[in-house]
Amino acid sequence: MDVIPFVNTWPYERLFDDIYIQNCPFCHTDNVLTNMKKSEFKRAQEGIKTVLILPCCNGKLTILEVDQDYFWTDKQLRRG
Repeated sequence: MDVIPFVNTWPYERLFDDIYIQNCPFCHTDNVLTNMKKSEFKRAQEGIKTVLILPCCNGKLTILEVDQDYFWTDKQLRRG
């Protein structure tokens, strides 16, 4: 697999089994509690492509990988 550029990342926070993002990359809503299930998170950690629909604006993130701090996605979310 090709190296995923850092501009395709978005930070998240995990609190027990809940996954939060500090702000939405699409509508900029703060403190978004995602609807990501524990099993979906585990699949993403294993490098299995996972789709996350954000509840604030129905924005879609296609997560390619997850590390301890970031979702690594298939599209640019940050300014380069």
